[in-house]
Amino acid sequence: MAGKHRSWWGWGHVEDAVTGVEAEALTGRVRALLPDADLTAHVPPPVAELDLRPPRVAPPASLAHLSSTDRTDRAAHTHGKAFRDVVRNLCGDLRHPPDLVLRPASEQDVVDVLDWCARAGVAVIPYGGGSSVVGGVEPRVEDTYPAAVSLDLGRLDQVLEVDRTSRAARIQAGVLGPALEDQLRRHDLTLRHFPQSFEFSTLGGWLATRAGGHYATVLTHIDDLVESMRVVTPAGTSQSRRLPASGAGPSPDRLFLGSEGTLGVITEAWLRVQDRPRWRADAAVHFDDHDTAVAATRAVAQSGLHPSNCRLLDPAEALLNAGAATTGGVLVLGFESADHPVGPALDRAVELCRDHGGTLPDPPRHRDASDPRGRGAVDAWRSSFLRMPYQRDALAARSMIVETFETACTWDRYPALRAAVLEAAGAALREVGATGVVTCRFTHVYPDGPAPYFGVYAAGRWRSTLAQWDQIKHAVSEALLAAGGTITHHHAVGRDHRPWYDRQRPDPVAVALRAAKAALDPSWVLNPGVLVDKVPGSTHAMDGGLPDNQGRGA
Repeated sequence: MAGKHRSWWGWGHVEDAVTGVEAEALTGRVRALLPDADLTAHVPPPVAELDLRPPRVAPPASLAHLSSTDRTDRAAHTHGKAFRDVVRNLCGDLRHPPDLVLRPASEQDVVDVLDWCARAGVAVIPYGGGSSVVGGVEPRVEDTYPAAVSLDLGRLDQVLEVDRTSRAARIQAGVLGPALEDQLRRHDLTLRHFPQSFEFSTLGGWLATRAGGHYATVLTHIDDLVESMRVVTPAGTSQSRRLPASGAGPSPDRLFLGSEGTLGVITEAWLRVQDRPRWRADAAVHFDDHDTAVAATRAVAQSGLHPSNCRLLDPAEALLNAGAATTGGVLVLGFESADHPVGPALDRAVELCRDHGGTLPDPPRHRDASDPRGRGAVDAWRSSFLRMPYQRDALAARSMIVETFETACTWDRYPALRAAVLEAAGAALREVGATGVVTCRFTHVYPDGPAPYFGVYAAGRWRSTLAQWDQIKHAVSEALLAAGGTITHHHAVGRDHRPWYDRQRPDPVAVALRAAKAALDPSWVLNPGVLVDKVPGSTHAMDGGLPDNQGRGA
């Protein structure tokens, strides 16, 4: 945004950080919940004082104009935006900075960078908006590579073509969410893919990590919006055909969706776009019992009504982030359409909730796009949702442990999974000597199951919060897998989830993934350590047969 500056160490813009009255109110709420917390504020060291190792490589003359060794640039590209990243930045721990930041201005630049890196054996980390929360953009390649560079796609930021007839658009991968929507708005179109990181993440990042958007049902992942993709690999460029659907063998796009920069660099894609919605309707339904609230949410998910928003907040989540005091939770419902009023759909969803004992403190809102009215509890939740990362940073600087983790499971497994996660988190908090709370909400729901998203808010010890969180994260991740959930629904694998992903992934798939990696990236320079490793001691991905399931992880 014009006139604002990105924070090198934390979330978003420096100008939007939590300060003043907001900071006082935030710390006041924490003191009320955790009176013994040490909320002394800490600040990150100046960039000039960071112990950044000198660049170990220089670009060839042909790429020098794309290259930066600026200290702030390198510091900002060292980590993503997870809690553990923010804490390390606050403590000045940047032990794996990229040697260079490269900003290609064209697809040919991407080809040239990959050619150089493959020849020189330099690790290359594709970088979009840098909002990874799983170590996906961190040049954590130890000493197995002579150097590592961050390949920032931010200059590839245009909507190149719009097919109004088919309602699709060809879009470059480096465009940030707001710029993408601004360009589509000129055509009265929208992608309507709004992850929480929307303002600071890119189309290429969404595709590479199979990001989840704001739609709670049907179009939940970016996968559902892809018509075709163009990907540059060290072995050549892949361009899939524009088709609404195809049964011609395995989908080429599915190979690269979720590949997290390990198989190639996504440079552009055709996306299915939509007319901008005109009609909206929403409501917040309160429940006295959480199990009943879950049953109501399942009824809505299986009804075929397909709400755009269907987020169940448990009592702790509802109180902390929506200001609603309930004993069972709050279900936030929303419907939207560019074609027709959606009031009847919301009315039916509310009826299903009332059948399960739900009540509405405020009446449902039915409005069109020109209606300027706020949305009560729904609007309060949205505002809180967007401020959460900034507040996380403010609390991390005050020795708080504030982090999230997410999963998905079938409806029949959810009660046991939630109980197991809460038990594991509680035990881990006690073991690390931290007092806090664990919250849960559904970010997305499917006819066969929800995507639970957990939050941890605890009082830690300065200089110990990273170790405390890592122990908690390990415990809850073990609980997720043991209870039949996935290690990630939409946060991706990165480096931090590798130990659990390696156990979740079928062994034959690991063999196939290694083979694809060896074929497309023979030098193994693309995002090493993410998704799959070479068999130790081998020169070929297939040597040694099945994987040993001992991922490096964090």
